[in-house]
Amino acid sequence: MKKTRVDITPEAFDIVEQMKEQHGELIFHQSGGCCDGSSPMLLSKEDFYIDESDILLGEVASVPFYMNQDQYEYWKHTHLTVDITKGRGSSFSVEIPLGIRFLIKSRLMTEEETEHFRKLEAQRNETLPS
Repeated sequence: MKKTRVDITPEAFDIVEQMKEQHGELIFHQSGGCCDGSSPMLLSKEDFYIDESDILLGEVASVPFYMNQDQYEYWKHTHLTVDITKGRGSSFSVEIPLGIRFLIKSRLMTEEETEHFRKLEAQRNETLPS
């Protein structure tokens, strides 16, 4: 079974698919900053600039999921699941007009998962130019 850092519920998956039809290419970003704080935002890929302070955690519903590096330091030991809830968030996320918003459910990763991702990160760091 493939280990992932982030998954999505079937209900949230359906909303992402609907939003892709309306808005085209999308990204998830979780900043930990203003607006809804640490709620994930689903944004048009063209409307958001990803830089070296953003970490790609994986993909959900074929949409890249990024997290700001500072936020990642708090969440790196957790497995995240994107879900939805009723209510209007105060972010720029594309699902807001539907009267719902995305949220994160988290759990601590198992020792096996932690070791797996630690090794991947070490391999990635070895291949980066100095």
